[in-house]
Formats: sequence, C-alpha cells, structure tokens
Amino acid sequence: MLKSSCGNGFGGNEQHGFMEEQNNAMADQLSNKVSALKRITIAIGDDVREQNRLLGEMETSFDSSKGLLGSTMRKLTSVYRAGGWFL
Repeated sequence: MLKSSCGNGFGGNEQHGFMEEQNNAMADQLSNKVSALKRITIAIGDDVREQNRLLGEMETSFDSSKGLLGSTMRKLTSVYRAGGWFL
C-alpha cells in the first residue's frame, strides 16, 4: 500500500482517489491469484485421490499375483517331489 504525502493539502482528494484506485487494482490482482491457487490446489487434490485409487488397484493386483505365484510354486514343488519333473 502507498503512504499518503499530501504536503500542503492541495490535491489531497485527487491523491486519495488515485491511491484508492491502486488499492482496488492490487486487491483485484490478489483475488485473482488466490482464485488461481485455489484451482491449482483442487486439481492437485483430485490428482492425489486418483493416484491413491490407482495405487490401491495395483496393491490388489500384486496381492493376487503373489497368491497365484505361491500356488504355482507349491504345485511345482509337489510335482518335483513326486518325481514327475518332465519338460
């Protein structure tokens, strides 16, 4: 904000009006920047939620693959121990 220096008092109203206009313009700029930051923050939040959802799906897939691999290894061990190791 600008500090008033009216001097001898002449033109004080004009300077006050000018400062008021500058103040309003700066407030509008600040409001626009806050709105932009809000949009960015919301977009980041949406992206984080989507990434968490995808990570959850990956975790489920890995758990399923782990179970399938464990089952396959048990069957191969059983075949090997039974002496039926033929390729």
